[in-house]
Amino acid sequence: MFKSTLAAVLAAGAACVASAAAAATVGIAMPTQSSPRWIADGNAMVKLFQEAGYDTQLQFAEDDIPNQLAQIENMITRGVDVLVIAAIDGSALTSALENAAAADVKIVAYDRLIRGTEHVDYYATFDNFKVGVQQAQSLVQGLKQRFGDVRPWNVELFGGSPDDNNAYFFYDGAMSVLKPLIDAGDIRIASGQTGMSKVGTMRWDGAAAQARMDNLLSSAYTDKRLQGVLSPYDGMSIGILSSLKGVGYGSAGQPMPVVTGQDAERPSIKSILAKEQYSTIFKDTRELAKAAVGMVDAMLKGGKPKVNDTKTYDNGVKVVPAFLLQPTVVDAANWEDVLVRSGYYTKSDLQ
Repeated sequence: MFKSTLAAVLAAGAACVASAAAAATVGIAMPTQSSPRWIADGNAMVKLFQEAGYDTQLQFAEDDIPNQLAQIENMITRGVDVLVIAAIDGSALTSALENAAAADVKIVAYDRLIRGTEHVDYYATFDNFKVGVQQAQSLVQGLKQRFGDVRPWNVELFGGSPDDNNAYFFYDGAMSVLKPLIDAGDIRIASGQTGMSKVGTMRWDGAAAQARMDNLLSSAYTDKRLQGVLSPYDGMSIGILSSLKGVGYGSAGQPMPVVTGQDAERPSIKSILAKEQYSTIFKDTRELAKAAVGMVDAMLKGGKPKVNDTKTYDNGVKVVPAFLLQPTVVDAANWEDVLVRSGYYTKSDLQ
C-alpha cells in the first residue's frame, strides 16, 4: 500500500513538473522583419517551442532600439520565463536584463552577443570568425577564377554594423586571410579604407552600402577597374551590385567584380545564378533555432544546455557559454546541393 501510494505521489509530482514546463512561456525578440532571415528565425523558433509544449511571444523591433527595449520590458511584465534575444544593439540592453534577472527570467542571446551584462545565460550562434574566413577565401577563389593570377587585384572592403558584435568577428576572420595578401601587395585597396571604423555599415543597410560604393567608384576607380568586394551580408551585396551595374560593370567588356555575402537570401541566390554576386555564406537558421530551443528546454527542465565553446565570447563582464554551428559557402557550383536538397528552398523559390 505504501509503495503504491508513494508511486502515485511521485507520478503526480512528475506530472506537475511536466505541466509546469508545458505552461512555460518563451519571449522571442527579433531585430527586424526587413530581412527574410530574421522572419525565418522567429517563425522557426515559434514552431519548435510550440511543438515542445511551450507558449511563445514573438516580437520584431524593426531595427529600433527603444522599440526592442520596450518589447523586452513588456514581455518581462507579461511573465515570460525565458527570453531569446537577437539584439539590435548588443550593448543597449543592460537595464532591461537587470529587470529580467530580478524577475528570474533566463536569457539566451541569439546569434548576436549581448554585451556589458552578467545577466545573459547562454549564446546560440554560428562560428562567426569562420564566416569571415570563408567569405575571404571565397573572394580570393573568385578573383583567381574571374581575373586569373595577375596581381595586384583591386578590392574594396565592407563591414557590418558597428553596434553588432558579430560584425567584428566577420571582419577579423576575413582579414586573417586578406591582410597577408594586402601586405604582400597581391591585393590593393585603392581607397585606402580599412578597419571597421571606416568600412562599417550601420544597421547592415543595403542603401548605405550602395551609397558608399558609389562614392568609392567615383573617387578611386575612375582610371582603374574594381575586381573584388568583401561584403559581409547579402542585403548589402545587392546594394553594392546595384552601384556596380549603374556604372557598367557586368557587361562583356567590364566584368563584374567578385562580391561575397552572407545569409543565402533569395535575391542573392538568384543573383549568383545570374552570375552577378559570386558567393554567400549559408547559416541554416533551422539548426540555430533548434539549438536555441534546446538550450531553453534544458534550462526550464533544470538541466544544463549543450555548449561547445566556453572561451571565445567575452561580453565585457563574463564569458558567455556558447553553442556554435558551422557555416557553409554557397556559390554557383553547390547551391542546389546545399540549399535545395536540404529542403531550405525549393527550385521554384529561386526562379
